[in-house]
Amino acid sequence: MEHALEPDDRTLHGYFSAGYPPVLTIDPGDTITVRTLDCWWSAGPYPGGRHADRPRVPQHRPEYGHALVGPVAVRGARAGMTLSIRIDEVVPASWGTSVAGGWPSALNRRYGIEEAGVVHSWQLDPATLTGRNQLGHTVALRPFLGVLGMPPAEPGEHSTIPPRVHGGNLDCKDLVAGSTLLLPIPVDGALLSAGDGHAAQGDGEVSGIAIECPMDRVVLTVDLRDDFPLTGPVARTADAWLTMGLGATLDEAAFEALESMFALLGRLHGVSRTDAIALASVVVDLRVTQIVNQVVGVHAVLRDGALG
Repeated sequence: MEHALEPDDRTLHGYFSAGYPPVLTIDPGDTITVRTLDCWWSAGPYPGGRHADRPRVPQHRPEYGHALVGPVAVRGARAGMTLSIRIDEVVPASWGTSVAGGWPSALNRRYGIEEAGVVHSWQLDPATLTGRNQLGHTVALRPFLGVLGMPPAEPGEHSTIPPRVHGGNLDCKDLVAGSTLLLPIPVDGALLSAGDGHAAQGDGEVSGIAIECPMDRVVLTVDLRDDFPLTGPVARTADAWLTMGLGATLDEAAFEALESMFALLGRLHGVSRTDAIALASVVVDLRVTQIVNQVVGVHAVLRDGALG
């Protein structure tokens, strides 16, 4: 069955919480078409100036994190199962914004740009998948959602900024249309939320900001698996398997991604953990997902055909 969600009073929220009632309940295998705001709850394009002057939708509150749509419950979902989110289509709006500096943060302090920042206002062409900023720079677009995830099992409201093992603000640039994200389910019903459209992003997301944009259309097919136990996010792209690690440091995140990859190699190729480590050193690549979300991310990549 197909369903649709719009960003409105009923669906918009700025925290993760297992206490939020679902706005929609679906069956495994159903498809959801979602329209999302940009991460800042913007009501329209932002050409620059004071961040406080950005036009925002009336649902915004100063304490909120990303503008998320949901949560969506999945019938039969139980904590400990695996949620499969197939990303069928991602269509950005016609505008987006990227920023560097101009506000106090550890990252901007390190760069020396807390006081003076820049805003790049982008015109986006969803048909040609190109973007052009006010300085005349052009980039290729690879749109994806920065946030796809479920709430922690612990009670209360939880920030949307740090990614968690059950998803959230993963900011993995490879989660484009045609990929499938697999997540361990933390709560019965799953309670999936989506948002934080990125028109384009580099590995690392080094300023803390991608080309942040609304998404006019995101199509997700959501299913359950009880045959694929996970300890963290795993993705299947058009040409690779990805295992994602999170941690306080890049080292911690890298080893978490690798442990997940060793388990995946065992599943795919029937090898021991020690053999998986030896093989991973030959055929698996490590990439920095992001360094900016309080918890950093690294993903391990196994390309199709790399191991026979």
